[in-house]
Amino acid sequence: MMKEYYIADPFLEKRLVNYDKWLNKGQISASSKVIPVSESVSTKQWVLPTEQVREILTNASSVAVQDCECRTHYKRCDKPLEVCFLLNKVGDKFVSKGKARHVSLTEATDILKKANENGLIHLALFMPDHEIFALCSCCFCCCHELQIVKLTKRKELMVHSEYVAATNTDICIHCGECVDRCFFDARIFNDEHLEYHPEACFGCGLCVTVCPVDATTMILREAKTA
Repeated sequence: MMKEYYIADPFLEKRLVNYDKWLNKGQISASSKVIPVSESVSTKQWVLPTEQVREILTNASSVAVQDCECRTHYKRCDKPLEVCFLLNKVGDKFVSKGKARHVSLTEATDILKKANENGLIHLALFMPDHEIFALCSCCFCCCHELQIVKLTKRKELMVHSEYVAATNTDICIHCGECVDRCFFDARIFNDEHLEYHPEACFGCGLCVTVCPVDATTMILREAKTA
């Protein structure tokens, strides 16, 4: 039986109730999936974050963009607002109501670049029928997905990306830039030295894009050695 959690925030509680309902019915296996930023994966030459995102956007019948609901609600940071993509019928519905606008693949790419520059985590969100209906660029302070995971410790709600960070400790200068970017607590400072716990890494790639000495790279998760 699913363990119950109480969150003193109606905005988050409503979403967690829905997730648990869909999980208990077997309608979804997770609420979202982490997608690494494009700049962190050097072997991928296209601008969009991963093969999956490129396929999702190019195969969608339509792509719309809207302001981030979470940042609009909480207003805790000045990160870009118009970065959340809605796909197919969901996007068309929001456009018809004046809550979103259709965008081309080229403009979608530019929006993703802006999100990357602002240190936002890319998440793919699932409907109960397993279809991905949204691609969001999320901040630590406002995103309902990230807040729920942090508050409840239920990391099973969020799927790891296919990549994991690998850090070369021989060239790491222990500057702490990556520690500040790691929402998942895979990177911490201990006696002014970086400690990296790869088992906690969800593969967002934000640590790679701020490393001043290129000590951290992204590798395929299944290729990672012990």
